[in-house]
Amino acid sequence: MQDKPNLYLLRAAEAVEHAQSFSHPWNPRSEIIGTQLARMVGLKRTGVSLVRVPPGKESFVYHSHQTEEEWIYILEGRGTARIDDVEYEVGAGDFMGFPTPSVAHHLMNASGADLVYLMGGEHHEVEIADFPDLGRRMLRRGNEIQVYDSAAAQPFSIPPGD
Repeated sequence: MQDKPNLYLLRAAEAVEHAQSFSHPWNPRSEIIGTQLARMVGLKRTGVSLVRVPPGKESFVYHSHQTEEEWIYILEGRGTARIDDVEYEVGAGDFMGFPTPSVAHHLMNASGADLVYLMGGEHHEVEIADFPDLGRRMLRRGNEIQVYDSAAAQPFSIPPGD
């Protein structure tokens, strides 16, 4: 068996060593510790991350995607998934998938142990995400992000024949 380093193989110890903490700026209860596994082996069109949410914390912000599908697979712990404004208890072995355009979703950990899961999805050049509780819409083009107040949106119609 070969034990030399390989760019396409990420060892469990390396994933733990490269874990980073993140809190979403729009949610003071947001706290995740995770590793972007897919990026570490060079994947560009899809994302897979190993994520841990400590007790009493939440993942990101209640949101939906317009172009990028997303999925979540619970490995350990218990949590609450808010999906399309309904709350569900989730635990190890539960899988959630959000085809586009997706319904809004979010994970919360009200238990006394870490909530550990894999999350993944597509990575497109352009993505639109909505944050219904905040009345905001985000447009991402590459690394450029713009946020809009949903209430300020104006309908626009193209006259027939143009």
